[in-house]
Parts: sequence; structure tokens; C-alpha cells
Amino acid sequence: MSKGHVAPSVPAEPYLRKDLRDPEFAAAYLTLAAEEEVPGDFMWALRKVVEAYGGIGAVAKRAKLNRQQLYKTLSGDGNPEFRTLRAILEVTGFSLAVLPLKRTRKRAGVSGRRKNFVRARHAAQVVAP
Repeated sequence: MSKGHVAPSVPAEPYLRKDLRDPEFAAAYLTLAAEEEVPGDFMWALRKVVEAYGGIGAVAKRAKLNRQQLYKTLSGDGNPEFRTLRAILEVTGFSLAVLPLKRTRKRAGVSGRRKNFVRARHAAQVVAP
């Protein structure tokens, strides 16, 4: 029995990195990650944004941070100081903003995750330049 032709898989990383170079997409991506309950999700997302904006070495140099420490900071277990987080966001072209929660009624047929992503994309709580 022949299995037929199976299309080769394509790595998602280059496509994600390209999308993250768009400031609005990256802001929505970081905002969505910040809304997750797992703190490491935001650090992982921030690492992906840093990689898209020149890599850890280049961002560390521009932010005047230690490269090895930045690797640790951007790991899933990273716990950066506030000023480190601000420095990383600043050199990648973002700032941190705190907004009041908006109470919305659930709409039928729209998943919570998708609704959050759409809201994050339009609200862009992590502000792009």
C-alpha cells in the first residue's frame, strides 16, 4: 500500500521572525503573551521579539546589558528587574503601558483566545512607536 507524497514540513521560526518585525504585530504578540497565566510565556515571547530585532547579542549591546545575563533573563524561568524589562522594550521600539480592564460581554461563536488576540492587536497595550 502506497503512502503517497507527503509534503515536507516547513519551520515556522522564519515566518514568525518576519511577522514580529512588524511593530503592531509584535505589540499584539507581547500583549497576548502578557495576558497568559504562565509568567514564562511573556519571557519566551519577548525573546522571540528580541531575536527578530537583531538577536540577543545586538539587543544586549544597545540596551547596555550583559549578553549572558540577557540569555538567562529571556529564558522561561527569567525574572528580570523592571529596569531591565524597560531597557529591552525600549531598544526594540516598544514601551510598557498599563490600561484598565474592559468588561465585555461574551459574544456567541468567538473563542476567548481569539477575542483576546483581536482586542490586543487593536488596543496594543505594549505601544509600538
